[in-house]
Amino acid sequence: MFYPRWIVNFAKGPSVLRRNTAPTQGRRIPPQARLFSHSLAIRHLDAGSCNGCESEISLLSSPVYDLSRFGFSFTPSPRHADLLLVTGVVTEAMVPMIRATYDAMPAPKLVVAAGTCAIDGCVFRGAPGVIGDLERIVPVDVRISGCPPTPDDLLDGLLAAVGRQAPAAGDVG
Repeated sequence: MFYPRWIVNFAKGPSVLRRNTAPTQGRRIPPQARLFSHSLAIRHLDAGSCNGCESEISLLSSPVYDLSRFGFSFTPSPRHADLLLVTGVVTEAMVPMIRATYDAMPAPKLVVAAGTCAIDGCVFRGAPGVIGDLERIVPVDVRISGCPPTPDDLLDGLLAAVGRQAPAAGDVG
């Protein structure tokens, strides 16, 4: 029976899981990454973004990227989270919430700053009430640049955070 090519390719699954899947030997990996080799619960915290990063994060649950095949899942509670994913401009008003969420997470914990706003404040840097860098509040393990970062970059950063993929130069803090 004849099937269209896209059905055959869909049934086979992706031929290449990720780009840049070089082995991680000789690369700097966060020391706690070895503890998260099977599954990881992610707590996403929006510190005040334009919703660009959130739209890209929502694509990670689509069949194309399928975040669950890597053992990642989102959780609404920081008490069940292994990784804190922060997006948006970090303001003085959000500092207590970010700190409370980080403190409620059980050890060991990872922190990922996603998007240029969470990394350094982007165009809002220097504005009244803007802290800018998430690193000034909690220790950041991985920074994912981009405005907004693509789902590929987000997935690469999450995999780098748990040591399943070689991080790109300068991305691991």
